[in-house]
Amino acid sequence: MKIVIFVAVACLGMVQAKTLYGLKPLSQDMVNYINYINTTWKAGHNKNFEGMTIKQIKGMMGALPVPESMKLPRKSVIVGDLPENFDSRTKWSNCPTIKEVRDQGSCGSCWAFGAVESMSDRYCIHSGGKVNFHISAEDLTTCCSSCGAGCNGGYPPEAWNYWKNNGIVTGGNYNTNQGCQPYLIPSCDHHVVGKLQPCGDSKPTPKCSRSCESGYSVKYNDDKKFGATAYQVSGVQQIMTEIMTNGPVEADFTVYADFPTYKSGVYKHETGGVLGGHAIRILGWGVEDGVDYWLVANSWNPDWGDNGFFKIVRGTNECGIESDINAGIPKLP
Repeated sequence: MKIVIFVAVACLGMVQAKTLYGLKPLSQDMVNYINYINTTWKAGHNKNFEGMTIKQIKGMMGALPVPESMKLPRKSVIVGDLPENFDSRTKWSNCPTIKEVRDQGSCGSCWAFGAVESMSDRYCIHSGGKVNFHISAEDLTTCCSSCGAGCNGGYPPEAWNYWKNNGIVTGGNYNTNQGCQPYLIPSCDHHVVGKLQPCGDSKPTPKCSRSCESGYSVKYNDDKKFGATAYQVSGVQQIMTEIMTNGPVEADFTVYADFPTYKSGVYKHETGGVLGGHAIRILGWGVEDGVDYWLVANSWNPDWGDNGFFKIVRGTNECGIESDINAGIPKLP
């Protein structure tokens, strides 16, 4: 049996161990430990998820390890002058999707969300604000058989490849009636006390439907949007240049048991075991209290973290955040 041991010197008030065994994910002990060691970020106590099983938590992690054969061609990026801080929401303020935080619900479809969010942003950016729609996470999650296993996880690079070769229709969040195929899995509360139902076991992947919802005026095949290119970017400054030039990118990283408790600050792994791989959207960067960070949008609804966003250490490949960056240029209507 593992025992949680705090080795402390009372007069100094210092915890002598960095990684403690037995800290249950989402528990008060884990929250207390993170906040006690005075790291670069703050944790929050999420009472209504104390009883969540490890299996349920892992069900939210849907970025599968990418085989070498599936990786996209690497783009050569010429690095330009890079500011200390950059936020896509500010530079492209006329693009509403950049400011949004979607919700994957009880489904390991983060690999699809990170992709369609970035694609949606890039349509607006590359059209000068004239094209604004949501690329459908539903269509990508359910119909891309080469991408993986839908709600049981997928490969982020293949999402971009599918967009280029097969196209993806439009579709907004659950219960919005936006676009051809809105998301069918209900929103839920991810590791927070919120207004929605708690996220439970991962839902089965809905069936692929090659038709638009009733009342939508465009046929499925006519609604498809395509990418002109799909590629990967490597190197910290190259990633920054890519974001500043073409818009947000999709990334994935290893999630440890302390990450779901994130509330504010610049995240770095401090304690807890691996929960799985998670895909997200990087939209900027900056420096906070001397710590370089990436600005990231999660897909666990706006009640999680910092209004749905988080910061993570930049420049050291924290949790693998810089090792698999995927993007592409949209083919405009």
